[in-house]
Amino acid sequence: MRVLIVDDHPVVRDGLHGMFGADPRFEVLGEAADGAEAVRLVAELAPDVVLMDLRMPVMDGVTAITRLAEAGTPARVLVLTTYDTDSDVVTAIEAGATGYLLKDAPREELFRAVVAAARGEAVLSPTVATRLLGQVRRPAVEPLSQRELEVLGLIARGSTNREAAAGLFISEATVKTHLLHIYGKLGVNDRAAAVAVAFERGLLGRVSPPGRS
Repeated sequence: MRVLIVDDHPVVRDGLHGMFGADPRFEVLGEAADGAEAVRLVAELAPDVVLMDLRMPVMDGVTAITRLAEAGTPARVLVLTTYDTDSDVVTAIEAGATGYLLKDAPREELFRAVVAAARGEAVLSPTVATRLLGQVRRPAVEPLSQRELEVLGLIARGSTNREAAAGLFISEATVKTHLLHIYGKLGVNDRAAAVAVAFERGLLGRVSPPGRS
């Protein structure tokens, strides 16, 4: 099976290259450091399976998967990433990924996944499969409005109700009303839980979680 490795970290690419190159079932055709390079190399090298990271410079993995699908590329794309939020998983699969694995997957699990992906079989890590199953079983909930997302984003950055109100040019009472609606939609009872659930669902992807740089 002909494999192309796509990841912006050289150490990860080297590790995967060495791992697959040592197994006679696989031939590593090349490596790409971003999605744009991946799209070009897929057209040039025609791999059977592309191991695709998601968050990369120049062009992210989901955009690259979308471009490959639009071009009718026969290569199967197996996402290999450290991110397993609902939004990452669903977006990648909707874009056309055949499978989704996490980078902590054991070597043999990764090998089996590539073989299965080459056959066109859907492959999901146990953690991701559990997430998707939970999402399917979870009752549909009303999405947060743009204003509610703005309020929650400011709260996630550590703003008080008064500071959020000033930042959005609304009253503090309105902020409290928005927070009550947010709690109801997310099924939580306080600010900390609302922020935690929002990050888990990928609603605040451009905001760093509290305590992280």
